Amino acid sequence: MELGAATLARAELNASAAIADEILVDRVRSGDQRAFSDLYERYFARVFHFVARRLRNRADAEETVQEVFVNVFASIDSFRGEAPFGAGVFGLTRRTVAGRFKKRTPNLVSIGDEEIDSSAVGIAREADPLEAYEYSERLARLEEAVETELSEEQRQLFELHHLEHRSIQEIAGLLCKSEDAVKSHLYRARKVLLAR
Repeated sequence: MELGAATLARAELNASAAIADEILVDRVRSGDQRAFSDLYERYFARVFHFVARRLRNRADAEETVQEVFVNVFASIDSFRGEAPFGAGVFGLTRRTVAGRFKKRTPNLVSIGDEEIDSSAVGIAREADPLEAYEYSERLARLEEAVETELSEEQRQLFELHHLEHRSIQEIAGLLCKSEDAVKSHLYRARKVLLAR
């Protein structure tokens, strides 16, 4: 029985989908171009969606996705398998997007005789696109850590002390705890959040 070209291609695609990323990476290292195509097809949609949500310009998103996969291919020899290959792809994707924001930042030239240091006169400056992106990424990581890694008690103490600016003594009195217990919980909460 002879299989049609489309059926054969589907069978190859299903077989390649079952192959682990690490095996494909090893094949790419040995020069197998089809293995890189398989990795590209496996991650393209997710990488494109991630990039498109952040850049909001289809042409920039397409160019950035291509840059991501060029970077993936260029750095494939450094993949050691200590973390999933997908984690490495998305780490590279985040760095590439951040680099795009950096490239977009215009170089401003003063037209006056003197430069004004905004921090010296108390003028708050607006974050550049790269800083805004990095802040939003860090905030998302912090929010996730607050929800998943802090206990209800740690969240409450952190909120009272850092957001409502209540003293350790006041919190201890409010919650009928010793000051040392409050300090200990706050220390653990800060340690979790600073790791983000």
